[in-house]
Amino acid sequence: MAGYTPMIQQYLKIKAEHEDAFLFFRLGDFYEMFFNDALTASRELEITLTSRDGGGSERIPMCGIPYHSANGYIERLIEKGYKVAICEQVEDPKTAKGVVKREVVQVISPGTLMNESGLREKENNYIGSLTEFEDGTFGLSFADLSTGESYVTLLAKDIDAVVGELYTRMVREIVVSENFSGSVLARLKESMTMTISYSEETESDEEIEKLTSHLQQDKLVKTSARLFHYLRKTQNRSLDHLQRPLFYQIDQFMKIDFYSKRNLELTETIRSKGKKGSLLWLLDETVTAMGGRLLKQWIDRPLLKKADIERRHTMVATLMEQFFEKEELRDLLKDVYDLERLAGRVAFGNVNARDLVQLKKSLNNVPAIEEVIKRLDQPYAEELLNGLDRCEDLASLLEESIVEQPPLSIKDGDIISDGYNADLDQYRDASKNGKSWIAALERREREKTGIKSLKIGYNRVFGYYIEVTRANLHLLKEGQYERKQTLTNAERFITPELKEKETLILEAQEKSVELEYTLFLEIRERVKEYIPRLQKLAKALSELDVLQAFAKVSEERHYVQPSFSESQSLELENGRHPVVEKVMNSQEYVPNSCNMSDDRSILLITGPNMSGKSTYMRQIALTSILAQIGCFVPADRAVLPIFDQVFTRIGAADDLISGQSTFMVEMLEARNALVNATQNSLILLDEIGRGTSTYDGMALAQAIVEYIHEYIGATTLFSTHYHELTVLEDELKKLYNVHVSAIEKDGKVVFLHKIKDGAADQSYGIHVAELAELPAPLLDRARVILKDLEEGSFEVPKAPVKSIEDTQLAHKEVSAAREEVQEVQEVIKEEASQLSFFQEEKASVPEEKLSKKEQDILRKLKDLDILEMTPLQALNTVYSLQKQLKKK
Repeated sequence: MAGYTPMIQQYLKIKAEHEDAFLFFRLGDFYEMFFNDALTASRELEITLTSRDGGGSERIPMCGIPYHSANGYIERLIEKGYKVAICEQVEDPKTAKGVVKREVVQVISPGTLMNESGLREKENNYIGSLTEFEDGTFGLSFADLSTGESYVTLLAKDIDAVVGELYTRMVREIVVSENFSGSVLARLKESMTMTISYSEETESDEEIEKLTSHLQQDKLVKTSARLFHYLRKTQNRSLDHLQRPLFYQIDQFMKIDFYSKRNLELTETIRSKGKKGSLLWLLDETVTAMGGRLLKQWIDRPLLKKADIERRHTMVATLMEQFFEKEELRDLLKDVYDLERLAGRVAFGNVNARDLVQLKKSLNNVPAIEEVIKRLDQPYAEELLNGLDRCEDLASLLEESIVEQPPLSIKDGDIISDGYNADLDQYRDASKNGKSWIAALERREREKTGIKSLKIGYNRVFGYYIEVTRANLHLLKEGQYERKQTLTNAERFITPELKEKETLILEAQEKSVELEYTLFLEIRERVKEYIPRLQKLAKALSELDVLQAFAKVSEERHYVQPSFSESQSLELENGRHPVVEKVMNSQEYVPNSCNMSDDRSILLITGPNMSGKSTYMRQIALTSILAQIGCFVPADRAVLPIFDQVFTRIGAADDLISGQSTFMVEMLEARNALVNATQNSLILLDEIGRGTSTYDGMALAQAIVEYIHEYIGATTLFSTHYHELTVLEDELKKLYNVHVSAIEKDGKVVFLHKIKDGAADQSYGIHVAELAELPAPLLDRARVILKDLEEGSFEVPKAPVKSIEDTQLAHKEVSAAREEVQEVQEVIKEEASQLSFFQEEKASVPEEKLSKKEQDILRKLKDLDILEMTPLQALNTVYSLQKQLKKK
C-alpha cells in the first residue's frame, strides 16, 4: 500500500472494512470505483472502464457514476444480489488539510433497500438473521426495514423448516455468524437466491433491550440482537420505526412446506415465477400497498383457530351484504397512501415534503372511513374501529405547515406554507417587495433615459444589473451609471441603490431557503413522535383492505361461506378450481363435488392424462386454504375440516442445481409428507412411482397408500395410472376409488372432467397419444402390444416384418406430418398472442355484422373445448378455420 498515493491508500483502507460490497467512493460530483470493484461494476452496469495513475507500478482500473443519478445504478446492483457501501466526504474540501476525510455513511443491500423505486409496492422486503444454537435448534429473526415490521421464532433441528420459513417470507438477505454451519448455508443457497451477510454481535444494549424486553427466552433475544446490531452498523441512522419483534410459532398456522407452496402456486407460478396465474393474483383486489402486503402474509399463514377464521368470515359476509358500504370503503381506501413505508422514511430521514402531503391526505380520509365502519355494526368492525387513530393533531400540523404541491427537493425552498412561521413570512415579504421595487425601478429608468429596451436582469455571477444596448448608449449621461460588464451588443451597469436592494433581496432569499429547510427538519422530527400511532393505524386499514378484497372476490365469483366439521368430514358440492375458473373466463368450468370423512379418508383417483385429476386435487387444497385465510370458497356448499398441514406431490421436475432426478425429487417430497403429516393433515400425491420402472413404481405407490392408511390416517387424494391399485378398495376400509369419466365414440376419446365413484375402466393412454398425432404406424403397433399384454402375455411381442414399400410409405407419412406441423407453426407464430389466456381484450366486431360463414366459424370456435385438445390439435384446428375464412 505504501507505493500508492494518499487518496488510493485511503480508499484501500476503507475498502478493507467492506470487502463484500462495492465501495462508492465520493470524488467531487462522482462516485468512483477502483480495482476489482471497477472491473465488476463496469460489466454489471455496462459503464465505461478507464484507468488512472495511483502511484503504483501499473495504472489502476477505474469507473464512476454521477452522484445525483446514483440511485438507479445502486438498485441495479442490489437487484443482482450485491451490496453497495456509500463513502462520502465528511469535511469541506476547501478547509481540509491533505486528503479529504471520508467515511462510509450507509451500506445498502438487498435486505436494507429503502428507495421507493427499488421496492415492490405490494411485497415486503425482508432481511433475516439465523442463529444456530448448541442443541441444534435455530433462531430466526427477520424484519422489513421499509415498514418496521419485525418477527422472531425458534425452529427445531430441521433445515427443511428453516428453508420453508425463509421461502415463505421471501427473505432477500440473511445475517449469520462467520462460523455458521457450512452445510446449512449450502442448502440455503441451493434452495433460494439470497445474499449472505455476517455479524458476530448478539449481546443486548440499552436500545436493543427496549425492543426485546418482552421476549422470554435468551435464544430469541440473541437472534433478534444479531439482526438489530447489523442494521445499526450498516445504516448509521435512526431506526425508531422498528417495532418490537413479534414472537410466533410455526404451528400456530397451517404448515405449507416449500414444495407445496410451489406446487400449489400460492403466490407465484411455477413456470414464469410471476404473480399472474397464482392464488394471490386471483385474490388481490386490495387498493392499498399495505393491504397487498398483508394479503400475501395471510395466504402464507392460514389460520388454525376456528374462532379466528369464522371472525373473518363473518366480516366478509357483512361486507357482501352491505354492498354500498363496501364500495364506499374501497373508494376511500384508494386515497390512502402507504402509511407503513411513509413512517419508515420519516424515521430513516429520507422523507420529503410530498411524502408528508400524502400522509396528510391519508389522515384526512380516516374520519370518513370511521363513519363507514360504524355503519357495519359488527364485532370485528368495532375492533378495527379502535385502531383507526385519526392523529388529528398531526393532520393539523401538516395542513398548517406544508404547501399543497411542494417540490421534490427539500433544500430549494417553496415547501412551507405562508403564515406558519413569522420570520419566514418576513423574509418572503422582503424578497417579494424587493422584486416589486426592481420592476418599478426598471419602469422609472426607462422613462428617465427614454430607452424603451432598457432592462434590469440578474445572474448568479454579477447579481442585478441594468442592461443597455450599444445603439442606445449615447442616450445615457456621463457618470449616470457605474459600468459593470461589457457584452458584444450591450453594456451592463449598476447603481448604489440597486446594489443595496440586491443585498437585501438575496439575503432574504438565502435566509428564506435556509429557514425552510430547518423548519422542515423540525416538522419531520415532530412527525417521528407519531410513528407508533401511524403503524397502528396502518395495521387496521390493511386488515380492512384485505377483508373488502375477500368480499369483492367472493361476491363477483359467487363463492360461499364454508362451515367447519369437528372431524375429517369434507363435503364440497360443485366445487371449482378458483384460478383455472378465472383463467377460462367465459368458458364453462366443469364443477366437481367431493365427499370424504373419517371412514372415507383416502380417494384413489384414476383416469386418463389431461382429464383433470391434478386440477381436482389442487382444487381441494386451494379451497381449504381459502377457507382458512378467511375468504369464501368456490362451491355451492362447503363443509371442511381445519387442516393443520398441506402436503403436495404434483408435477414432475428435475432439481438440476442439486443434481436430483425427477424420481428423487418425487421421493423427497413424498418422504416429507409421510414423516410430518398427522391425522389432521391434507396430502395430495399425484402419479407417485412414475419416475422408475413399472413394478418398482407400483410397489412404492401401494406401500405409500397402505402406510398413510395404517399409520397416519390423513385426508389423502392419491391419483395414479396403476389400475392394479384399484383392488386396494377391497383391502383398505378407508380407501375408495373415484375416477375422471371419459367416453369413447367412433374410436375417439372425449374427457368429461367429471369425478365419479369407482375405478376407471382403462387409461386411454393410446387415445391421448393419438390426440398428440403420433404417427399412425406407431399407434397401430402400440394397440397390438397393448392387446397382447391385456391378454396376459408379458413377453414383448415381436414387431411384424414390414416390406420395404411399407416402411418407405410410413416414413413418407411421418415426413408429411412433420411438414404440415411446421407449416401450421409458422402460421400460428404470427397469431400467437391470440392464444394467451392472459391477453387483454381487443375491440370486437358485433356478431350480427358477420357473414353467415363467419358466424358458422365463430360458433365452431365457441364450441371448441381447448382444454381437451393437445397443443398441436388446437393449432391445426385454428389453422383449418383460418383457411376457411380466407377462402372467397
